[in-house]
Amino acid sequence: MAFKSFFSFLTNKVFWINIVAMIATVAIIIFIVFKWMDSYTRHGQAITVPDVQGMDVKSANSLFAEHGLQGMVTDSTYVKDKKPGAILDQIPPSGNKVKEGRIIYLTVNTRSVPMIEVPDVADNSSYRQAEARMLAAGFKLTAPEKITGETDWVYGVKYRGQMLHVGEKVPLEATLTLVIGDGTASSQVEGDTLEDYVPPVQEPEVQVDRIWF
Repeated sequence: MAFKSFFSFLTNKVFWINIVAMIATVAIIIFIVFKWMDSYTRHGQAITVPDVQGMDVKSANSLFAEHGLQGMVTDSTYVKDKKPGAILDQIPPSGNKVKEGRIIYLTVNTRSVPMIEVPDVADNSSYRQAEARMLAAGFKLTAPEKITGETDWVYGVKYRGQMLHVGEKVPLEATLTLVIGDGTASSQVEGDTLEDYVPPVQEPEVQVDRIWF
């Protein structure tokens, strides 16, 4: 009798109503959670990244805003043939599919020409060696300026008429002038520089009058 009483709740309608209500509640909660996750992660939404290369940052950000995206400048470099402030690169590239609100990282062209150090070629290079190093560094060269000295030996570098010192910086692609010897210092003592050379001093001849006896 006690055993039958224990399982009598199976025939109770209220019990089954509560079970169904619990199952329905759990199902509704699961449904709401999944819908919220889809909304939060923007599942199924994709935006095509527009091409902003060549544009200025302000115009690019306006275009990004129309597409629900954001732009951020993270790097800059110098390209001579590009407009200062123009966008050179973007990550992700144009045409990629991204979610709304994605940040697009931008690289822009610098507004000022970078300053770089002039190679140290004075008093340690021939004209040909110095010319190769200057051109490789991105500088332009005028015709060399010649002074008294060893043939084609580099004695200095000028920028806008001023002699440069070791370690000085000038704008990239600046036009420089190499100061070289013209080959008229053959009488120099070997090992001396042009500045150190001092012509020998001629002793004055002492005239002695002859005494006649």
